[in-house]
Amino acid sequence: MLLTMSLATASAVTPIPGNGIAKSPLLKNAAVTPVLNSTPADSSINHIDTRYQAALVRAKQQADILKAELKSNNYNADYCFLVDMSLPSGKNRFFVYNLKTDQIEISSLVSHGLGSNNKETDEATRFSNDPSSLQTSLGRYRVGSSYVGKFGLAFKLFGLDKTNDRAFDRAIVLHAHNSIPTTETYPIPISVSLGCPTVSPSFLEILNGYIKGSKKPIMMLIYS
Repeated sequence: MLLTMSLATASAVTPIPGNGIAKSPLLKNAAVTPVLNSTPADSSINHIDTRYQAALVRAKQQADILKAELKSNNYNADYCFLVDMSLPSGKNRFFVYNLKTDQIEISSLVSHGLGSNNKETDEATRFSNDPSSLQTSLGRYRVGSSYVGKFGLAFKLFGLDKTNDRAFDRAIVLHAHNSIPTTETYPIPISVSLGCPTVSPSFLEILNGYIKGSKKPIMMLIYS
């Protein structure tokens, strides 16, 4: 879904004609190599390191909860995708979790919805399943088939909970956009979406490898 600017950087953005995107000039020289850290990078600004370590513990807890469900419901039991919306958007918060090794295998940036954005902190603090909310929906998703849409390669998402069961009707999909950097930008936030979890093109290609290489559907969990 169409991206827009981060609200906290609205006064310092440069429009990009023709695609409805605005991005901070501070990000225009962002690196183009995807982050492939088993232990995600960290910063020590405003105690973000403490928050991030807590998020890593929470990711393992979420994965542990999902393990039995994945096996019993014919999902991929080797990997799941975890998205922790309690973290700032400039920190790696999309995790590919290896359920066999109990470790985060890869991490990267991901957007949250415009309607979820807190104007004061530029973090996601509101979540909704309502079609007009422009907010991120929390819950479990089945990652469906791929297609080529307005933003190129994308994957259909099917919400499995009451908090996100309108995802397909809302056209909430997993897709990429070149406004999403490939390395952490914290404390600078990244672009927001209209509700879709949006990643960098290079990271989506990595996710594509996991999805296409799996004989069973992969589950994605968005939580806060």
